[in-house]
This record gives sequence, C-alpha cells and structure tokens, in this order.
Amino acid sequence: MNTQAPLPVLQHLGTLGDTTRCRLLAVLERREFSVSELCQVLQLPQPTVSRHLKVLAEDGWVRARSDGTRRPYRRVDDLPLHQGELWAVVQAQITADPRVEEDRERADAVWSAREMRSRDFFSASADQWDDIRTTLYGIRADLLPLFGLLDPKWNVADLGAGTGVFASAVAPFVQSVTVVDRSPEMLATARGRMAEVSSVRFREGDLETLPIDDGAIDLAIVSLVLHHVADPAVALAEVARVLRPGGRLILIDMRQHDRGELTEEMGHLWPGFAAPELHDWLIAAGLRVGPWVPLVPDPSARGPLLFLQSATRPRTTGADRPTGTAPLSID
Repeated sequence: MNTQAPLPVLQHLGTLGDTTRCRLLAVLERREFSVSELCQVLQLPQPTVSRHLKVLAEDGWVRARSDGTRRPYRRVDDLPLHQGELWAVVQAQITADPRVEEDRERADAVWSAREMRSRDFFSASADQWDDIRTTLYGIRADLLPLFGLLDPKWNVADLGAGTGVFASAVAPFVQSVTVVDRSPEMLATARGRMAEVSSVRFREGDLETLPIDDGAIDLAIVSLVLHHVADPAVALAEVARVLRPGGRLILIDMRQHDRGELTEEMGHLWPGFAAPELHDWLIAAGLRVGPWVPLVPDPSARGPLLFLQSATRPRTTGADRPTGTAPLSID
C-alpha cells in the first residue's frame, strides 16, 4: 500500500481554522504588538491571546523578539510560498468580518498611544537629552554617521595618533589605517587597543619625516598634534608628499591663544594657529586649501578653542600648482 506525505499546505489548515488566530495574524501583519497590547486590540483575556500566539508561533506564522521585559510579536515576513498563498485566501475572506475592522481601529489607537508616549518622553527630556544619549550611546554617537562617508577603498593615515582612538574608530570603514607616532609608549597603547585589527599598521616616526611612501594615502588626519611640531611648514609638506593626487588632509588644532601654562605643562611649541599663517604653509606645501572652520566648543572642555582645516593634493602639478584657496573638492 502506497502512502504519500500530506501536501505542505494541509499542515496549516488547522491553525487557520480558528477565527481568533486569523484576527491575530491580520493585526500582526501590519505592525508588531506585545501580548498586553494584543489583548487591548482583540478585547480578549491574556491567557487566550497567549494560547493562540503559541499555536501560531509553533506553526511558523508569527515570531517574537526580546525587547527587555516585553516580547513583541509580528507575522513572519518570509513565509513559504504555499503558506503565503493560503494566508492570502484566508485574509480575503476574513475582511468581511466586522471584528477585523474593529481590530484594525483599535490597533491604530494602541499604536498612536505608543507614539504619543515616545513624543511625551522626548518633550519632557529635551533639557536632559544630551546627557541621556551620552549615557546610553557614548559621547561620540552624534559623529558616528560621518564614518559612512568614508570610501571603503581608502588608505588612511592617523598622524601623531597617540593611543589610536581615532584609528580604532575609523579602521572598520576603510581598507587600511597607518598609525604614526613618535612615542613608543603611545604606539604600544595603540597596538594593545587594536591588537585584533589586521588592517592597521604601526609606524614610529615624526611628522617632519613620515615613514610612509609617496602618494600612498587617501586621507591624512592630523589631530591636535601640529602645535607639538617645531616646524609645521615642513610637517605639512611631508603630509602633502604622502597624499595621493586628489587625497585629502583634515587638520584639527587649537586656535591662537595666550594660555602660556600649556607650554610649561604639556610641552606645546606653538600657542595655536591663525588661519592666514596656516594657509600660507599649506599653499607652500602644494595643497589646495579648503575651509578653515571654528569648531563649536564642548561646554565641559577646559582647553583652548579648536578649528578644523581641510586641504587636498591637486591632481595636477607644476605650473598648475594652486597659489590660493579653493573649496575642498569631493572626488
């Protein structure tokens, strides 16, 4: 006697043979809801809703995710073809049930109430939101989207990298990062921070004599280090040398200040920089000078105010070398 396995669609008929389960699926197809919210929508007690959700989950119609103490449910999006076709037939029939329309209206009301609670939270927390977000996500959360602008094929150099904080943040987004610092102790800390990152190279050296080949770098970062350099013009010429044609320099440093104690306490050689002298050095290095932008001060910072200066290495040389400023090109 020959026996054949039942058709796959027949295995699901029993599950959809209950109107309550079909109503649940109709609600969960549009949005996700917790058990307590589904009780409000369907006007049913919690044990009843939980029992039907269990059947639907075991038969592959819905899935739950963990959300703290909540477990929101939603209809499975990637249903097998036979299951999706069965649901399309059933759904077309149950729309005639007035309870389904009532469920939809209650579901919209529950969802609106949830959105209102969210809006109320942000309205009440506006004054404290910066602190709350920093506590939850870290002090640099607002800057993280900028890493998405980086070209994954780029070779980046963090020059005067210190302990490699920036290099470790940028490494996942680019092809390689070269970390340069003159302090063996700083480099040792940076190596420890990025011990598992294979795309980072470490080089001991000065900005005035960079241990990097000509034209090897797409993006060079010189952050809060130029004021430690005896001859900034020479250092910027070295940065220009290692940039590829079209490569970019991003320089962050202190605006000119009269904080003499920093020279004694931290070994600063320059009391910050003014835009004109910096522009002259960049032009002498053969770079096309981009915007000089004063950075908004961090209220908790105790040091001098900062600026950001951008520049690019032109794709042309010789007679076409720039002698003035121009906007930073986006290549």
